[in-house]
Amino acid sequence: MEPRSGCPINAAVEVLGDRWALLVLRDVIFGDRRYFRALLTGSIEGIASNILADRLVRLVEAGILTRGTAARGQRARYSLTEAGIRTLPIIYALGNWGLDWRAGSDELRARQEFLRDAGPAFLDELMDELRVHHLGAPAVPRSGPSPLERLNAARPAD
Repeated sequence: MEPRSGCPINAAVEVLGDRWALLVLRDVIFGDRRYFRALLTGSIEGIASNILADRLVRLVEAGILTRGTAARGQRARYSLTEAGIRTLPIIYALGNWGLDWRAGSDELRARQEFLRDAGPAFLDELMDELRVHHLGAPAVPRSGPSPLERLNAARPAD
């Protein structure tokens, strides 16, 4: 899909500027929801199945996600591409804005507060872990809990 203009902000907004696209990415990144049913039933915002199907197609076409091939009767698994992993700092920035300027429940704000407190180095670690899970990159040796484990400990499961 060609953007309407050569502006990089416009090009990004055309792919990521809709509410559902970012929430689907949030659930893939933070909730490790990689199958249609998990994304549909795990959405606390209540995404409709036709909207989810459309956003998944759009994100695949934009190169943000890949869709694994599934044999008849099997479920297709979605994975982040490098471009999809690189949306994490965008989602992080939006979450920080939401912490500062929008109301929300303490429980649902806890993960973002953890991310903010952990800082940019943690985002890099988390992106490395996403590369392992989604791209098959070699694991980065670490002692102690992984970035996703630390993040999930900051908030009850989605």
